Amino acid sequence: MDAHHAAAEAVAARIRQLFKTQTPFRVYHGSTNSTRRSQRRLDNTVDTSGLNRVLHVDTTAKTALVEPNVAMDALVEATLAHGLVPLVVMEFPGITVGGGFSGTSGESSSFRHGSFDSTINWIEIVLPNGDIARASKTEKPDLFWGAASAFGTLGVVTLLEVQLRDAKQYVELSYRHIKDFNDVVETLQEETADGTPNDYVDAITFSLSSTIVCSGRLVDTLPPSTTPQHFLRARDPWFSVHAQRIEKRLLASPSTTHTDYVPIRDYLFRYDRGAFWTGRYAFRYFLTPFNRITRFLLNPFMHTRVMYRALHQSGLSDYYVVQDVGVPYSHATDLAVWLHQNLSVYPLWLCPLRTRREGGASAHHGLHAEFADAERTPDALLNFGVWGPASFNRRECVRKNRDLEAAVQRLGGKKWLYAQAFYTEDEFWAHYDREAYDTLRETYHAGHLPSVYDKVKVDVDAEEAAARASWAAWMVVMLWRVWPLAGLYGVYKAVVGGDYLLQKKRVEPLVGGKEGKKRV
Repeated sequence: MDAHHAAAEAVAARIRQLFKTQTPFRVYHGSTNSTRRSQRRLDNTVDTSGLNRVLHVDTTAKTALVEPNVAMDALVEATLAHGLVPLVVMEFPGITVGGGFSGTSGESSSFRHGSFDSTINWIEIVLPNGDIARASKTEKPDLFWGAASAFGTLGVVTLLEVQLRDAKQYVELSYRHIKDFNDVVETLQEETADGTPNDYVDAITFSLSSTIVCSGRLVDTLPPSTTPQHFLRARDPWFSVHAQRIEKRLLASPSTTHTDYVPIRDYLFRYDRGAFWTGRYAFRYFLTPFNRITRFLLNPFMHTRVMYRALHQSGLSDYYVVQDVGVPYSHATDLAVWLHQNLSVYPLWLCPLRTRREGGASAHHGLHAEFADAERTPDALLNFGVWGPASFNRRECVRKNRDLEAAVQRLGGKKWLYAQAFYTEDEFWAHYDREAYDTLRETYHAGHLPSVYDKVKVDVDAEEAAARASWAAWMVVMLWRVWPLAGLYGVYKAVVGGDYLLQKKRVEPLVGGKEGKKRV
């Protein structure tokens, strides 16, 4: 804790220095799982990359005291050492605790526990004037819930207390095939209803008439003669490939189910290899056969840590739809049909999310204050993960993303802001509660910082103007459009940046507990 307090005070001192001159700052975390462009300038950057330790695991209270840059895989390793696991674990091992808190992250246990921020008891946060504050669902709840959706624009979170639960050895994972999308929606509601024994529920839609619903329960024992199904080793199948094989098998045998017994680590990070199924696009881009042999040989490049860095460096995300959006169940089929007719991007990821947070309507502040009206608050949303190619014409790609945003808004839904946002400023603030957000910014001295809209917006006109500012810059843009230069550069930067080596050697944090500090 002494080391943590020193690190937090260093962050606070840097922010106080910038506050004196009202200099806006950006936070350097050391890594990212966002598709938004990163802009790092040394003269206005607050470096929090050293806040990456699990400080304590309390087996009695079932909580973990965690710094914000602890990655999901490190947190899971630390807690499993005590027989515990976080209530919500984001599916990519490189997603950090702080990123999950500020980015409204959810996963297949979120039908029960809500998004990741709902599983945090309290936070320590450095306010934009350099003060260090503590906020929870009962102490400064406006700051707590505001910070949970403000992407660092209300201050820098330096410590979080994460809720845990008892872990078990395996997830008993059952797959059910459903043809009609209306039946998919009904089944997901049944599988996530109060009293269900399920601990995890999500689904993969391969087409409008073919969806696999995956329901999981934590168990400690295997049935006789059962072999665990792994997904993390190079020789294992990608989970998405495995699920598609099951889809074909169940299509041939209607009214049957398939069950796997998956080690808990393999289940929690089952989508890491291939980043769900988007890794297929890398094979397609480089004209590489997609089969068991090539997936094995290229496995070190197919983990999300490497893929995210390559995506950032290549700039190829500018030509894809990479969005997570949620709509009420009553409009889920409408969105599925719209996506089929307008984008035809498959597979789709479906993830039920509980939206009503602990504490009731009064717990909602900041960007999500519109849900403070209890009559307008849906108990749950169905998240659609829409990830796939749009157009290599940048403006056409933007148009398709804007059409998706508009469709979600018409259907009473939300989009998560980890990705690029294509709204105009007026459109953005018509969708989010600017009055509540600005009140928070004034209360907590954040008026000089970039707003959420400033952080997530896409301005194609500005991009093109910057490229035309000089002949050399314009030539670089033109050269970058020559296949496969952008992709090769992205892979090169991912390798030299060290992400590739992380798959060979992973550094684990120090952990405190009843046994004292130790290496996990």
